[in-house]
Amino acid sequence: MHAPDGRVAILRGVNVSGNQKNAPYIDNKSFADYARIHDDWGFDAIRFVMTWAAIEPVQGQYDDVYLQQVADRMEWARQAGLVVILDMHEDIYGEGFGYDGAPAWACDASNYAAYVDMEPWYINTLDPPVEACVDAFYTTDTRAQFIAAWQHVAEKLAASPAVIGIDPLNEPSWGTYPVFNFERDRLVPLYADVASAVRSVAPSWIIFAEPSSSRNVGLESEITSLSFDNAMYAPHSYDSGAESGSGFDPTHRQNILDNGAVLAQEAKTMHAGLWIGEYGGVADEGGITDYMSAEYDAAGAAAAGTMYWADDGGLYGLVDADGNEKSELVAAVVRPYPAFVAGTPSSYTFDPTTQTFTLTYAPDRTMSAQPTVIAIPPRLYAGGYSVDCGGCTSHAETGALVIDTPPPGESATITIH
Repeated sequence: MHAPDGRVAILRGVNVSGNQKNAPYIDNKSFADYARIHDDWGFDAIRFVMTWAAIEPVQGQYDDVYLQQVADRMEWARQAGLVVILDMHEDIYGEGFGYDGAPAWACDASNYAAYVDMEPWYINTLDPPVEACVDAFYTTDTRAQFIAAWQHVAEKLAASPAVIGIDPLNEPSWGTYPVFNFERDRLVPLYADVASAVRSVAPSWIIFAEPSSSRNVGLESEITSLSFDNAMYAPHSYDSGAESGSGFDPTHRQNILDNGAVLAQEAKTMHAGLWIGEYGGVADEGGITDYMSAEYDAAGAAAAGTMYWADDGGLYGLVDADGNEKSELVAAVVRPYPAFVAGTPSSYTFDPTTQTFTLTYAPDRTMSAQPTVIAIPPRLYAGGYSVDCGGCTSHAETGALVIDTPPPGESATITIH
């Protein structure tokens, strides 16, 4: 994505947090937790988990006390140096099925009564009562009520400088609609209407548009264009084997790299940047370092942003229930990345064995007053580092290397040892 000054901004961060999926919808974090995301882990962004049930628990009645709590946390984010993407989260449609997302009133109760939960949890998207609710969402007034809820969120949070955009709906399901037509016929029009509603209040907000949840099982996105500007493509990236609880098989590395290349091509087709809204793994399962390295490398090859799931004490969390870091997982996730690039980034890489970071980009010399900034988490290079850049000028700041002027030539390579 492009920052207001024209530089390319690559957002790396965490989802905050899985604990906010369900009542009371606000986790127990403090400002210190937000500061740790930026100061200790070196991240610059968060995907903030919200649900429609939290916003509109009773039909037509918004919970502005909840939204004020969100606004308070947006101020924490600003003070910590983080930007925020608001995520309207849902899993298995909503709370009527015992999950999260839509309020119970947003579907006929007969569907809840007919529902029988199955394992693994994600196959419940194919359960007929769940499909009925999804179908009704797109074909009744429920859709308009959802859009109105988003507009109300914008009215309450547009004044927060930390908020830069929204993820309109997490992992959207297609119900019984033909899956290969769903994104074009129903999902993109929904995003367009949400974009219009929130931008009537917050005109600069970026839309981080997710594909259908069918993308998670390997079906490539059918979105060829977005009918609104200022957008990012926001898919998720998980390994199917690791998601089944068997840990990460290192032979799957190439699958993740190949999928990342396809995601990058899908973003290019949409004329949008690529931002991986979710990736992650369970620290206690095998291969976590290999898994997270593959995800980092896939994103780096596409110069994409990434958001780890999540920073809480859950199975996937970067910390345990007491707030202590899961050391192997954190070491695999907390790495350097280009935060701002004055030009067009091609790729970034990090070799954890040699602690070598490399950024390749095409400098835009008309932007020389706006430096390229590489975020370097403070825990790395405790003994200092050297920079090879073929004739650039640079200086170090807390948590960052700043390239003041790029080296000569059409392509620049910055290497940190």
